Amino acid sequence: MLTYEGLKTLPKNVAGPSYDVRKVTSGIVHFGVGNFFRAHLGYYVDRVLALPGQEQWGITGVGLRSGERSEKKAEEFRAQEGLYSLTEIAADGTTQIRVMGGLRDYLQAPDEPEKVLALLADKATKIISMTITEGGYNIDETTGEFRLTHPEVKEDLADPQHPKTVFGYVVEGLRRRREAGHGGLTVMSCDNLRHNGDVSRKAFVGYARAVDGELAQWIEQNVTFPNAMVDRITPSVSSEGKAKLNERSGLDDLQPLISEDFIQWVIEDKFAAGRPAFEKVGVEFSDQVSAYEHAKIRMLNSSHLILSAAGMLLGLKLVDQVLAEQPVHKFVDLMLEKDVIPTLKAPPGVDLHKYKATLLSRFSNKAMADQVARIASDATSKAQVFWTETVRAVLSEGRDRSRIVYCMALLLELLRGKTEKGETIKLEEPFLNAEQLKSAASNDFKASIALPAFDGWRDLLTPEIEQEIAQARDVIRQKGVLASLPV
Repeated sequence: MLTYEGLKTLPKNVAGPSYDVRKVTSGIVHFGVGNFFRAHLGYYVDRVLALPGQEQWGITGVGLRSGERSEKKAEEFRAQEGLYSLTEIAADGTTQIRVMGGLRDYLQAPDEPEKVLALLADKATKIISMTITEGGYNIDETTGEFRLTHPEVKEDLADPQHPKTVFGYVVEGLRRRREAGHGGLTVMSCDNLRHNGDVSRKAFVGYARAVDGELAQWIEQNVTFPNAMVDRITPSVSSEGKAKLNERSGLDDLQPLISEDFIQWVIEDKFAAGRPAFEKVGVEFSDQVSAYEHAKIRMLNSSHLILSAAGMLLGLKLVDQVLAEQPVHKFVDLMLEKDVIPTLKAPPGVDLHKYKATLLSRFSNKAMADQVARIASDATSKAQVFWTETVRAVLSEGRDRSRIVYCMALLLELLRGKTEKGETIKLEEPFLNAEQLKSAASNDFKASIALPAFDGWRDLLTPEIEQEIAQARDVIRQKGVLASLPV
């Protein structure tokens, strides 16, 4: 098991922290300690801590969920004193293994809520960060406002000093911070979400306004919400995968992690209470984050979702397996080349055609064993985030819509919950209610088009387009994915 003492005797092929982990203190509180966070923000923080004078930027992780699985994760993080190994593998097989030391503590909010709130209000905390998934910000897609009617939000609003949601915790922590005179800080989203800083501001200020108008005003004046674009493929790791990673590294790690060697983070330099020296470890600061964000979301994330939907219907498990099917590869290439790139403004200095080639190479990395089920989870929310701008551009400009229509049909077939062979697909759609799930599973094509996945472009769906979607679904049913792709 990884521990501080074990850092002294790491295997020769494993690099350890080049700084004294015991001297690191917490300046960042992070909600949602999943694999992506550990391989992305955790990676950058580990690099920063190796620089002189940066020891105050360690991370305390916070888990919001209760239950056996969450308790086990908490126990494992604590047993290893926050340490974990990251194995980076390039498409050519080049491998680097490193023990990460930036996660200094882990709290289970349901078990120790006051400790979490005290930490949020602590003067030493300068950044509150989060990875709570694209659909986790509770924004109504129709009104664009924070949903106060969500059951858990309503519970928090009824008793704001004893919160359960991330919104409740952060706002109550900020209230206590204001009362203590500790000033503002930065709330930093690390989710794959367009304008994630602006969305975060809307969510947290919207919740705060429902609690206390003066507190909401204070937050608007003293808390910053930088927009950011994050990118790194970080697959989930099964029990078998953990064993293989430990065999490769020679470690006994309870929470080993794997990722590709590619990593990117572009963020606005808007930090209310200071920040780590991220610019010295590869983070790009820019006031044009939206350009990078659009390119990444509309190219990487959109095609990732296509691959996952196709893979689930085909019964394939891994992204590289799906892309290895030539009709799928050609379709994704055409989609990016014909539908996305012509309607997308390139970020400064970025060649979108080269970026496309890089993406397809990254997706083909067999070592990632990137599971399509992971990407397909919450597909309804992801489609609204990843596809909306491209769909709107294609439909509103009168472009060839055959590929866009097919994508919509593919998504609806995924939501139906059956593979081509009729096997049940276990859907992870946390934001669909029972009636919507029933509609998705039915053969009523018109009813399923009413699902919220299409809310971002519903005003452009003419009866003719809806009929085309229904026809595309029928072709997928009759011929299967590979034979029905419009390539």
